[in-house]
Amino acid sequence: MRIFRYDQPGFAENVAALSRRAEPDAEVARTVAEILQEVRTRGDDALIDFTRRYDGAELTRETLRIAPAELEAAAARATAEVREAIEAAHRNVADFARRSLRESWSGRNAQGAEVGERFDSLGRVGIYVPAGTAPLVSTVLMTVTLAAMAGVPEIVVTTPVAGAGELNPAVASALQTAGATEVYRIGGAQAVAAMAFGTESIRPVLKIFGPGNPWVVEAKRQVFGTVGVDLLPGPSEILVLADESARAVWVAADMLAQAEHGHGSAVLLVTNCATLLDDVQREIARQTAERQRGAHLAEVLEKNTSLVLVRDMAEGVRLANAFAPEHLSLVVEDEAAVAGALRTSGAIFLGGYSPVAGGDFLAGPSHELPTGGAGKAFPGLTVDQFQRRTSIVRFDAASLKNSLPFIRTFSEIEGLDAHGHSAAIRFSDSLDL
Repeated sequence: MRIFRYDQPGFAENVAALSRRAEPDAEVARTVAEILQEVRTRGDDALIDFTRRYDGAELTRETLRIAPAELEAAAARATAEVREAIEAAHRNVADFARRSLRESWSGRNAQGAEVGERFDSLGRVGIYVPAGTAPLVSTVLMTVTLAAMAGVPEIVVTTPVAGAGELNPAVASALQTAGATEVYRIGGAQAVAAMAFGTESIRPVLKIFGPGNPWVVEAKRQVFGTVGVDLLPGPSEILVLADESARAVWVAADMLAQAEHGHGSAVLLVTNCATLLDDVQREIARQTAERQRGAHLAEVLEKNTSLVLVRDMAEGVRLANAFAPEHLSLVVEDEAAVAGALRTSGAIFLGGYSPVAGGDFLAGPSHELPTGGAGKAFPGLTVDQFQRRTSIVRFDAASLKNSLPFIRTFSEIEGLDAHGHSAAIRFSDSLDL
């Protein structure tokens, strides 16, 4: 772990270096470009070859798709306890999404023209569900559920499988509960390519959603424009902003929970309390020995964990806004004032009883959030990203006549006389053209 204290030399430079932008890796970009081209030209055969190479699964064109009966059988193997947890999370996510849906509206502008917006669901979307070191059941719920609540009729899911190609029962149960309509056992950049360009077995989608490893994220970057994409989410991040009111044992547990994601994860504590910093450092060491994923924790703790002592909470807020964390855990006495000053976090978890894990699994908002500093400009995944907006305009004779002087002025300013003429011609019987 790295420890930075405001009264030590080089503090400003060290903490400034914590603010960063996610940049694509040149070698990853080159490899992904090759994969995309292979899938684009060779279709299913390329998917089969890449799945054999990267996932060790032998597939055929007939087994790329998980048939509905197979999905149902896999879901039936999930335990009652697992199904209960999935249903509880699904209810919360669906309710939150329902409240967030954008609704069509209409009104009149100052000249009397009818204006408004219409929101329609996308017709066909693709969702990538990672399955690297663990089955990410919660990711299914935090993505597919939103698509279903938006009314998307075709929800395509790709998720990697290994060995015999069997789908994890918990993942299958979540897919069924959330509302996936097609499921394919492919992963990696090749899955993104299949959804973007289509193959003999997979029709292309309109927009691609979901997190993934650096190759998946880079693939989403490269297919943007051919299809829409939601975010380019990278490794998990947490910044805990805390004062002397925080309990070190809880803070350390939250930090280790995010470090558990492993490679590339970023974990920070920012505090104005030296005692808390020291206590958290000791607690991290103690609790690490008790956790199962020791290798994942060790890498993140060594390379990407920082404990920062700031002069005051105002400096802590500036650092947090510069870092723009995916998750920000706020445990301070003056919660309302500090929270109001935080403007770049993907999600803010307020108070000592709000572990990030509660948001990862259950609370309701999607856990797919901006990383790598993208929170300065991008929000997390929301249900309205599965909707497309259309603006609606209707003039009648009176409102167009009221608008004509302004239309003519703009057409003259911009040197586009046909624009002005197209409006004025409708009154050619009564106006001197």
